[in-house]
Amino acid sequence: MKILDLYILKKFLGTFFFSIALIISISIVFDFSENVDEFIEKSAPTEAIIFDYYLNFIPYFANLFSPLFIFVSVIFFTSKMASNTEIVSILASGISFRRMLVPYLIGAVLIGSLSLYLNNFLIPKSNVKMLEFKYKYIKNQYRNKDKNIHLQLTPNSYAYIGSYAVPTNVGVKFSLEQFNEDGEMTYKLISDFVRWDSTKQMWTIQNYYERFIDGRSETIKNGLTKDTSLNMLPGDFTRRNADVEMLDYFQLQKEIEVLTFKGSKDVINLKIEQHKRIAFPFATLVLTFIGVAIASRKVRGGIGLHLGLGLALSFTFIMFMKVTQTFSTNGGLDPMIAMWIPNVIYGILAVYLIQKAPK
Repeated sequence: MKILDLYILKKFLGTFFFSIALIISISIVFDFSENVDEFIEKSAPTEAIIFDYYLNFIPYFANLFSPLFIFVSVIFFTSKMASNTEIVSILASGISFRRMLVPYLIGAVLIGSLSLYLNNFLIPKSNVKMLEFKYKYIKNQYRNKDKNIHLQLTPNSYAYIGSYAVPTNVGVKFSLEQFNEDGEMTYKLISDFVRWDSTKQMWTIQNYYERFIDGRSETIKNGLTKDTSLNMLPGDFTRRNADVEMLDYFQLQKEIEVLTFKGSKDVINLKIEQHKRIAFPFATLVLTFIGVAIASRKVRGGIGLHLGLGLALSFTFIMFMKVTQTFSTNGGLDPMIAMWIPNVIYGILAVYLIQKAPK
């Protein structure tokens, strides 16, 4: 690498990591001030606060803010170089604008690769301890608010639960249906309650009616209680949206396959998370090139004008990603398309701005 490449790369990475360290420090202060009452009230150990919560808090939020601050960092130091006429000197020396982009590309690839690894492997492991601490000392007890829950237990059996109470592990208005290979119903159970027995590791069905169907003949039985094994667990009803953040790439893929088989509506959130973990690091490249194209021109407003324009673009990017995510969750838009549309559109914008940048 040439001296110029090292000079730009050093400014790039130095500004980025300094800004991330600054925002993380501020975030920790605000988070602690917000939750200190909970820590005291629930007697959270100091060691757990430091090592289980805040030590794992740092990589999570550093990665969360990385696309925004890589954009701000590029605009800041590039705009400063433009104000000092450094970019004019670089171009006047015979180095093309595209050649000048090489150290920016290297820096973006390094940070994007780090973000990709953090997203899919390191952060899910650190989130386990952080979220366990959060649920124990900060968050209130989880309640399942879902109604009319449908699950596929096996290829030929389906379960229905009207509602599920997490504290007692009791499901109300439970039914179970089984079908043969021709799609004809062979068995149906209807009960008032189904309760998980942690001692027996089985489900206890209460006040039930059973229908055994064999062609045109039908047998009906009823009873007060019945223990049975079903292909479902209490964990299927106590999953929080944040729990997906504790799964690494391979665990997430396996969970998607399981929930897809069961017909769970939560599978859409897992697919969004899966594609977001890839799309977000790629956004590093897109935002880096947009930042260079915007900040490389020397203007009267200087750094302030560049930063203002850069922040406006970065917030529109984040807002656009949130909008497409909402369309995927509630509107049926494919999760992969939803997560990659912002990158594609802003990638086209990056190409256009680079072409219009000073040469």
